Amino acid sequence: MFLLAEIVLVALFSRAEKPVCQPYGIQEVSQFSKDGDITIGGIFSIHKNPVVVNPTFKVNPGHIICESLNPVVLQDAQTMIFAIEEINNRSDILPNVSLGYKIYDSCRSIPLSIKVSLELMNVHEKGFVTDQSCTKPLTVHAIIGQSSSTITIGIAATVGPFRIPVISHFATCECLSNRREFPSFFRTIPSDYYQSRALAQLVKHFGWTWVGAIRTNNDYGNNGMASFAKEAQQVGICIEYSEAIVRTDPREKFLQIVDVIKQSSSKVIVAFTSYIDFDLLVKELLIQNVTGLQWVGSEAWITDSKLASTEGYKVLGGSIGFAIPNAQIPGLKEFLQNTRPSNIPGNTGLNELWGSTFNCTLSHEKDTVLKPCTGRETLKDINNQYTDVSELRISNNVYKAVYAVAHSLHDLMTCKDGEGPFDNKTCSNEKNIKPWQVLHYLTRVNFTTKSGESVYFDENGDPVARYAIVNWQRNKEGTTKFEVIGLYDASFPEGQQFQMNDISPVWAGEQKTVPKSVCSESCLPGTRKAIEKGKPVCCFVCIPCAEGEFSNTTDAVECAKCPLEYKSNEHRNQCVLKNIEFLSFGESMGKVLVTFSVFGACLTIIISHIFFRYRSTPIVRANNSELSFLLLFSLTLCFLCSLTFIGQPSDWSCMLRHTAFGITFVLCISCVLGKTIVVLMAFRATLPGNNIMKWFGPKQQRLSVLAFTLVQVLICVLWLTISPPFPHKNTTYYKETIILECDVGSPVGFYAVLGYIGFLSAMCFVLAFLARNLPDNFNEAKFITFSMLIFCAVWITFIPAYISSPGKFTVAVEIFAILASSYGLVFCIFTPKCYIILLKPDKNSKKHLMGKMPSKSL
Repeated sequence: MFLLAEIVLVALFSRAEKPVCQPYGIQEVSQFSKDGDITIGGIFSIHKNPVVVNPTFKVNPGHIICESLNPVVLQDAQTMIFAIEEINNRSDILPNVSLGYKIYDSCRSIPLSIKVSLELMNVHEKGFVTDQSCTKPLTVHAIIGQSSSTITIGIAATVGPFRIPVISHFATCECLSNRREFPSFFRTIPSDYYQSRALAQLVKHFGWTWVGAIRTNNDYGNNGMASFAKEAQQVGICIEYSEAIVRTDPREKFLQIVDVIKQSSSKVIVAFTSYIDFDLLVKELLIQNVTGLQWVGSEAWITDSKLASTEGYKVLGGSIGFAIPNAQIPGLKEFLQNTRPSNIPGNTGLNELWGSTFNCTLSHEKDTVLKPCTGRETLKDINNQYTDVSELRISNNVYKAVYAVAHSLHDLMTCKDGEGPFDNKTCSNEKNIKPWQVLHYLTRVNFTTKSGESVYFDENGDPVARYAIVNWQRNKEGTTKFEVIGLYDASFPEGQQFQMNDISPVWAGEQKTVPKSVCSESCLPGTRKAIEKGKPVCCFVCIPCAEGEFSNTTDAVECAKCPLEYKSNEHRNQCVLKNIEFLSFGESMGKVLVTFSVFGACLTIIISHIFFRYRSTPIVRANNSELSFLLLFSLTLCFLCSLTFIGQPSDWSCMLRHTAFGITFVLCISCVLGKTIVVLMAFRATLPGNNIMKWFGPKQQRLSVLAFTLVQVLICVLWLTISPPFPHKNTTYYKETIILECDVGSPVGFYAVLGYIGFLSAMCFVLAFLARNLPDNFNEAKFITFSMLIFCAVWITFIPAYISSPGKFTVAVEIFAILASSYGLVFCIFTPKCYIILLKPDKNSKKHLMGKMPSKSL
């Protein structure tokens, strides 16, 4: 009972006390601090590595101890202090308001970075009293830091839910642009979204399609290389290997990567790494004398002065990559030289640098071997990484970050009620400014620095991507110089983002020419690339373009087809006009056909002259001289119409050749048919009581010829009206030759013309064959039969020959058929008569012609 009562009393007294607010664990001490009306926090990796502590869960490990001071980052932290002091001394920004700061060292440790970010969010007083409330206002209104993307992700994720702005000066991971995950994150350095794609464009610009890839195994390296690989694939760059490193890897891992580099065929390596991790790999490469490779670097190491030492240049000489544009901060050098160390807790950030620089100690411990510092030491005559202000690329980002916070605070404090951005157009309370209000104004900040640089953030908290393209070159003194050979500005239109200057780059091995790094040599014009199975797209073989195709560019993916009227040349790199083929007057075949055509026309004219001269003789009068003269005229036209088939086809020549051929031949066959009918009717009229000749006299003969010819004329008119013949370029028969020919237009019209000629020819042949055995010497049915037999035989054999003849020989066969059939009619019908008229005039008498001769069969 006594024990229970004691417990109840303790509980009652415990409830009577106010809750005690105490931090869990041990407080981290800031490196630099100063009180002010508004406090800005800072987290920097002033030391490179934390001392590894193996927790036993029995003893509190205390503070995390850091080692390996980084003077460059210490300079960044001092730049933040310099910017704050500069703003406090200005009257145009935040007048009557003093800015304070609390700057912590996270020594590249994620747990320590998160811990100090929590420290910045809470108030810690000396000695914790029992009446202290656990709900206190936040101590900082914005945090500057960090340099590593992975560490910054931890900080931004920790303070993001409290809407405290975090502005990084060197975290470039694309993932930090995600406003859902990091709603309060900003940065004054461009996102790797732009750098990765710009690196791929830079590699493509110099013709490198076969590269190796090295990355830091963290968010910065993995995300950056993933973006680079994606863009590289789109622009035709292949990655031979991709290796990840981190400074905590065993040496065997670095040796393995060195072996991969030595065995690879690529001569260009893209390194998306932090300078600390990359430094370890460079040392191994130097030990094994792996030099002469072209390195392409990200902004994290391309301007690192330690890597650019004499030893590092042996491996990395000629490196090219993107860097943050250099800047000048007036007054910073003097500020750095005038800084002094302090033993006051929370302001001891310079002590280690001071001791190592002057080889003394600020500690009052007597067991140290170093001499005490006198207090008269000064950095004015010291030239080291801390006081060197020649490369302020990153420090300038810290400077801009502080000024971005200051301008947002200034805009917040100059707000007028009724015009504010908050509820009911109100402004914030100057005596109780909330971090989320600073965050609101930070999204709208837009100012110009003393150097004329415009600073603002987009909807993702990112600035405009601007990079300097730097190249490692040695000056006359033998030191490495980061020569700016161009600029990249993502705000410019695509295709104008690169602006190269007139400075010539120096490549790996001190070469003046751009090195080559390809898996396969470029395919010359006239060939195309064919990907080898199982290999990357950059490894290919070159295949010549097929006939009728060409490529006039290097590394063509496919060959383009030449236009129909063109063919590929011998080298398949351009298209040339195809050979044009048609039956011309100038070639041998054309001359021969023209000769026979003109000779035939002349022959008919001579025969016409003979017949006209001897028109009163019995043999001319007995053979229907009127039809004979008309037949000779039509034969002359038949010989001459063959000339229209020679020469380059045109619209008029195509229509003329077929219609002239059809009409003249019908006229010719009509005359022959008329003569045949006259023979038959004449013998019928000799029979007693038969008066048939009165129905087929000269008038009827003329009308029959006219009627037969008009039918063909009507067919031709319809043909020309509906679908006339037209010139056609035949590109299908020969691949390298264009045949100029006449397309018949309407096949029905063409076949109707030929069919009508065939019909009349067949009728004439049948009638002549029936009259072949009629008596009397003036009977010319035998000769007509022979002429029609020749005519039909020529045109029957013409059909397969016409179809199978290629090119201009098709026209030649057609002309040959016209000439052969015309000559057949001339020789069979008129030659025997001319023979009698000229050589046998004794037989050219009425008595001889009227004499009865025994009939002979054919």
